Amino acid sequence: MAECLAWTATELLAAYRDKRLSPSEYVEALIAHIARWEPQLNALYAYAPEALREAARASSVRWAKGEPRGALDGVPVTIKELIATKGTPIPHGTLAGEHPPATEDAPPTARLAEDGALLIAKTTCPDYGMLSSGRSSFHGLTRNPWDLSCNPGGSSSGAAAAAGAGYGPLHVGTDIGGSIRLPAAWCGVVGFKPTLGRVPIDPYYVGRCAGPMTRSVADAALMMGSLSRTDRRDAMRLPPESIDWQSLEQPMRGLRIGVMLEAGCGLGLNDEIATCVEAAANHFEAAGATLVPLAPVMTRTMLDGLDRFWRARQWSELEALPPEERSKVLPEILAWADDGARLSGTEVVQGFEQTLAMRRATEGVFAEVDAVLSPTTPMIAFPAEWPSPTNDPQRPFEHIVYTVPWNMGEQPAISLNGGFSRDGMPLGVQLIAARFNDALVLRLAHALERWVGPVTQWPAPPA
Repeated sequence: MAECLAWTATELLAAYRDKRLSPSEYVEALIAHIARWEPQLNALYAYAPEALREAARASSVRWAKGEPRGALDGVPVTIKELIATKGTPIPHGTLAGEHPPATEDAPPTARLAEDGALLIAKTTCPDYGMLSSGRSSFHGLTRNPWDLSCNPGGSSSGAAAAAGAGYGPLHVGTDIGGSIRLPAAWCGVVGFKPTLGRVPIDPYYVGRCAGPMTRSVADAALMMGSLSRTDRRDAMRLPPESIDWQSLEQPMRGLRIGVMLEAGCGLGLNDEIATCVEAAANHFEAAGATLVPLAPVMTRTMLDGLDRFWRARQWSELEALPPEERSKVLPEILAWADDGARLSGTEVVQGFEQTLAMRRATEGVFAEVDAVLSPTTPMIAFPAEWPSPTNDPQRPFEHIVYTVPWNMGEQPAISLNGGFSRDGMPLGVQLIAARFNDALVLRLAHALERWVGPVTQWPAPPA
């Protein structure tokens, strides 16, 4: 039974259809697998094995009758803590404040339930989702399954760790500056941030997206068929569009692929990651694409302006808490947000306007190219206990320089594993396309995944 834990969602559904495996049999193997991993990994929140077993039994009955509920019936899924599931509190990763149960499912939760996916649990995130780290005052410390001494990144830390450790094939994260793609890169999995509004989300915000985190591009595409259905609670949603998400073949001849190795600011690029991205570019060129060297889109002014705006935004939330509650927030968040209290209104507005500068810069890129290839992260790994790759609360965003501009520009972007470092850690490669061209991003990623080859040896639970 253990071998089924490595199956993709597509393989799992085929096994259910052929009656080679039932959802209950798979879930029993999965629960045993999680029991071996979770004490060391700490990726889950609100995990209820008995409720999962009950849902699997109901799905098994449907499959036995040949009457699956939807496209994902019986496939286990995790959902990031920040995405509401009815009846479960949303602590936003922090001990501070009250945590009432959610009164309804958020759009991604509702779409997955409609299609019969089995909720394993919620997944961990840092306080307010404002660290690229597995540190949380509420959840504790989430670790990277490839090396438990390393951090999975964040803020979709638990989702990435769960995907890397094989807690089922499907996971949902959120991303406002790289929070899907960064941990996906550090945990060796696929993380897809769709065009803003493609996947309805509530609450919605500038740059905030929900998207799949999986072990394969095909599974991410499978999830998009569910997640992308419309929901009026998201006033920034895109109009409904018929997209053949699982059509993943793409001719490369005639495509212009921009290669952006320099970020323009932030942390310097690790040599091993640069070599990995160059190898990916060579694959596209060999398949008939034309490579176009690209200058960075980010500037120091853009990054610092966004930092000021986000400090003020975070302080506005912390200021509403009583002092005794505020003191429960991670000290790194408090130290960073504290400056937000001293910023003038003009400085905050000028900071927000840098999001518009990013939007202009990123949109201009696609006058020259069809897609962009870049690193996902500038560095390979960092210690589990650190709140960010710099370990400096005054410089928390130096590592998001390859990811955040595409949030502010609203373009679809995906991270996938491009290889491994000399120390055996995953190396993330990012692909981006123009707004609304989500299908092209998935197709290019699928091709690169095939050329690089699948991961054949995933992390195993500690003995």
